[in-house]
Amino acid sequence: MTAPIILASSSSIRAALLRQAQVPFDVSVPRIDEPAIRAALSVDGASPRDMADALAEMKASRVSQRHPGRLVLGCDQILALGPRVFSKAESLPELRAQLCDLRGQTHSLFSAVVACEDGRPLWRQVREARLTMRDLSDDWLDAYLDRNGSALLDSVGGYRIEEEGIRLFSRIEGDYFTILGLPLLDLLNWLTIRGTLTT
Repeated sequence: MTAPIILASSSSIRAALLRQAQVPFDVSVPRIDEPAIRAALSVDGASPRDMADALAEMKASRVSQRHPGRLVLGCDQILALGPRVFSKAESLPELRAQLCDLRGQTHSLFSAVVACEDGRPLWRQVREARLTMRDLSDDWLDAYLDRNGSALLDSVGGYRIEEEGIRLFSRIEGDYFTILGLPLLDLLNWLTIRGTLTT
């Protein structure tokens, strides 16, 4: 590989997944107004799947234009409960309200990754996972938030299935890596077929 790929994401989880898979990469965080773009996509009637895909492409394309000749990965994840799309909570009280809305329900996580080079998309993948949350008591939710604190604000939905957050769920359908925010197996397969990675 002539140069490491660029991860257009500030996510520590996505970076850890690539590092653990021994994929060399650099990080360049895209500068986009994500809430405004989500709102515009929503007004245009974009589905949660299409919203994740569009945001991932926008991030990859923006960073790719600043790094000619480099392969750039943009990622996004959308949590949807029916037609309602959730954003990352900005405070623990806001997160508590979101978890109260999600408990006892089945919601979807759409994780998208788009690879761009010289500003144009070369490959994309969007995966869906469906998660059924237990009908958690108020006391348990309060204790969960107290134990885990502001670290939960790093992830949409406020849970980390690789940690105590797995206890929130009674059923999960979908790929583990999709839930963490990166369709890793699809990405590794494509990078290998392309010759970016060797096996």
